[in-house]
Amino acid sequence: MQRRQRGISAGLLFLFYEISRVGFQNIPPVTLGTLALNIILFLNPLGPLSEVCISVNESFYRKNWWRLLLSPIHHADDWHLYFNMVSMLWKGIMLERKLGSAWLAYIIAVFSVLIGVVYMVLEYALAELLGDPTYKMVCAVGFSGVLFALKVLNNHYNPGRFSSVLGMQISNKYACWVELVAIHLVSPG
Repeated sequence: MQRRQRGISAGLLFLFYEISRVGFQNIPPVTLGTLALNIILFLNPLGPLSEVCISVNESFYRKNWWRLLLSPIHHADDWHLYFNMVSMLWKGIMLERKLGSAWLAYIIAVFSVLIGVVYMVLEYALAELLGDPTYKMVCAVGFSGVLFALKVLNNHYNPGRFSSVLGMQISNKYACWVELVAIHLVSPG
């Protein structure tokens, strides 16, 4: 697993544009801090992706539990970071205003670890059910799992709303699935 680009790139420039369009003064502190942490670690990663990603083999068998903390805050490339952080920007603003900063910080921290645990359980189950041990070696990074969990909360607290995904108005109930397909089409892998 190799990062394709580092430094200032198109995805990062678009992300800075989105943040400036919203305005720093309009972004609540936990949301802004989450964005900042992810951008800083993209520009100055704590290690190569192969050393911070989460997998059954690396995290469970080799007891590298710190990967549970590092994998959600590292991204494969600038577009991976862009899509995740734009999604975090909108979900974070809405949820932080609704729940408050302390609760959102707690939720993000808990989801960041739990999503990694769920990922490993699913990979282990796939490996056992399909008799294919390579699933235990598949390594992942990124904030997407946390964002999908936040999307569920956002749908709960804001039912009946619509989101704009690539310029299309989509019911919040389906927007996370459309986001997933859009991200896969624009930045596969």
